[in-house]
Amino acid sequence: MKRNLLSAALMTFLVLTLAGFVLAQEDVKTAPSCKYCGMDRTKFAHSRMVVTYDDGAKVGVCSLHCLAIDLSMNIDKTPMVIEVGDYFNKRLIDAEKAYWVIGGNKPGVMTKQAAWAFGNRVYAEKYIREYKGILATFDEAMKAAYENMYADTKMIREKRKAQKMQEADKK
Repeated sequence: MKRNLLSAALMTFLVLTLAGFVLAQEDVKTAPSCKYCGMDRTKFAHSRMVVTYDDGAKVGVCSLHCLAIDLSMNIDKTPMVIEVGDYFNKRLIDAEKAYWVIGGNKPGVMTKQAAWAFGNRVYAEKYIREYKGILATFDEAMKAAYENMYADTKMIREKRKAQKMQEADKK
């Protein structure tokens, strides 16, 4: 009896998680790649972000780094909603209410200093125990993204230059 109940609960969890993942990917259909760097937003569903501005415009990006670029480029627009992929289940959550983890020993997306969002504090704290980092607010994560922008942009340029050189050597 306990085994059947546990199996039913596990199946329900898996079905709901899969359904949530499929629904969470709707934004990827309208913006399959990042507007700024071209990265695949499905592959980076755990870090992708969507900002909805006061004029109704929606922009999908791959990461907090690229969101910082978009917010800078649209200084005269007011963001009404900012969503981020939950690191754990990849569903879009309210970025300003999320539990953010800055740093740790896992590489970030478009940055040396990772910033991951979690809809649940328990999962954020579990991540910190496993991979390090510090618990932060959205504002703190955005501040870190802006502070790291120059170094991150330089790193990206160097990586892309090295990739082009490798591709040229293959030809």
